Amino acid sequence: MSKAYYQSNLKNFCIEGEASILGKLAAHHRHDLEHLQRNAWIGQIHYLQDVLAPLHSGEVFFEFIIPRMGKRADCIILFGGVVFVIEFKVGSSTFDRHAIEQVHDYALDLKNFHEGSHSATIVPVLIATKADRADFALEFGTDGVATPVCIGLSGLDNLLTQAAAIPRERSISSPSWEEAGYKPTPTIIEAAQALYKSHDVTDISRSDASAKNLMATSDRIAEIIETSKRDHKKSICFVTGVPGAGKTLAGLNIAASRAERHENENAVFLSGNGPLVTVLREALARDKVEQGKMSGEKISKKDAEREVNLFIQNIHHFRDHYLDDPNEPFEHVVVFDEAQRAWTTDQASKFMKAKRGLADFNQSEPEFLIGVMDRHSQWCTIVCLIGGGQEINTGEAGLGEWLRAVENRFSDWEVHASSLLEDPHYTVSQDAVELLHSPNITKHEDLHLSVSMRSFRAETLSAFVSSVLDGDAPSASAALTGLGDRYPIFLTRDLDDAKNWLNDRARGSERTGLVASSGAHRLRPEGIHIKSAIDPKSWFLNDCQDVRSSYYLEDVATEFDIQGLELDWAGMCWDADLRMVDGAWQSNAFKGSKWQTVRSSTRQVSLLNAYRVLLTRARQGMIIFVPNGDPKDPTRPPDFYDQTYDYLRACGISELK
Repeated sequence: MSKAYYQSNLKNFCIEGEASILGKLAAHHRHDLEHLQRNAWIGQIHYLQDVLAPLHSGEVFFEFIIPRMGKRADCIILFGGVVFVIEFKVGSSTFDRHAIEQVHDYALDLKNFHEGSHSATIVPVLIATKADRADFALEFGTDGVATPVCIGLSGLDNLLTQAAAIPRERSISSPSWEEAGYKPTPTIIEAAQALYKSHDVTDISRSDASAKNLMATSDRIAEIIETSKRDHKKSICFVTGVPGAGKTLAGLNIAASRAERHENENAVFLSGNGPLVTVLREALARDKVEQGKMSGEKISKKDAEREVNLFIQNIHHFRDHYLDDPNEPFEHVVVFDEAQRAWTTDQASKFMKAKRGLADFNQSEPEFLIGVMDRHSQWCTIVCLIGGGQEINTGEAGLGEWLRAVENRFSDWEVHASSLLEDPHYTVSQDAVELLHSPNITKHEDLHLSVSMRSFRAETLSAFVSSVLDGDAPSASAALTGLGDRYPIFLTRDLDDAKNWLNDRARGSERTGLVASSGAHRLRPEGIHIKSAIDPKSWFLNDCQDVRSSYYLEDVATEFDIQGLELDWAGMCWDADLRMVDGAWQSNAFKGSKWQTVRSSTRQVSLLNAYRVLLTRARQGMIIFVPNGDPKDPTRPPDFYDQTYDYLRACGISELK
């Protein structure tokens, strides 16, 4: 993708003919050029040539790509060492909230992901061509991004000269600015939308040497699939990764690219994470309808949903379908997201007996799912995405059940595994470790994703969280020092202060939200009721005007709601289910009217993993709320919370002042 449809220095732009500029813009336009777009460009060309004519140096760009968002900014002007991001609302006399958010998002996107803009002064500008407004006030954030300036046709010349006169550490110039790399880190929702629209994964993922190259993992999986297809073999591969490293993105990329280029494979992305499936499906369906409107094609929401549902499916629906259908499956390539969460034989048998009336079902979920794919007479490939420390449900099998199924029933399958699969974060059981020593398993370093991409500001966040949950305050403090100011983390005992901090931090459409453990029953006196279920589609996708959205900071998401998804800024609410007692974590469950100590080591691990999920949901920063407790309430005395708060301070987390 070209970075801009049109680029020129200001001097040449102001003397170039309208037809010449329009021709260059149209040459890059992928769709039929409609009169509305053509007339908008003509209006922008005439207006900017008049305003920019007195200026002697600078650059102008039309339709500049914002890859992470899959959109283009109307215009970018480099003048006086400042980057001006300009959006036009032709024929409008008002400045609607969505348009202001959009231009702000463009500016923030450049600041965060465009290397040439990291230290730049950036001014987002919204011009409503029918508005009578020339006055403005320039206000800048600490990162050099201004609050959006809203003006009519008059006022841009004054804005350019006034902003360029402000002292700053570094000035931006051409051509170094536009030639700088763009290293986006999309949310999983943005990534799914881009991949579904046939964008290459390299368009939406970082490619710097300091991050594990997502393409290397995708290429390795593609090679395994092609080899299986060519040699008529059946294969299974296990991909590991730290939280936020892009496992789901890698899986979506495999499913999307294989579905597009190899239609007969019928590749599908499967997940047992209900909220993730619901949110991704809804986001893709909404986006497909919106894209249809933009291209003049009328697509109903039902039709969009029907098409999307073939691409992303709930693993339990897939399982149930092939319980009733004994035939060879339709799909040759299946990607199982969070495969470590598949059910054990005991859990699967109980469910099948109680919910499906199958009294004699005696297989683990991995064994049954591999058995379904084994019906193929020629070839197939299963891709299992394994998250480290993310088993959060009772009866989740972890890696062991997959390996046992292959060893005992499907020994003719070729097994490819991440070289880090033996790490305790991925393989808890000793028998699974022993199974991994089999000479029949081929290990690959590039089947492991080692660097978190969720937080583009803090690649070492997962190491910090692991140290916190390991009870290692010195290591946590050292990791937090390494994060510096790039990823702010604060502590507070006041929920209102936490909410205010979140609202103050978020800009544009950056998403905020509150999260808490599903066992946090005694946060209810603080106004946090974990039993009040969120509507995932509304909570994750609706805007700040919707009371059901995360922005309202009223409904709280638990680890089950948010695993695999993310926020920009998170308020993590800590209850007494996981509390620090005399230097060690104590796990508790609220039963009836009192807390009970959890003795089961499996349940203790699940609780730690629940907090691991919650502490790794924020892309840009978080605040942790630990209540004061109440000496009059035996279920939440101050001692239940004070030691936890003191421990988190010892981990280096600053108190919010």
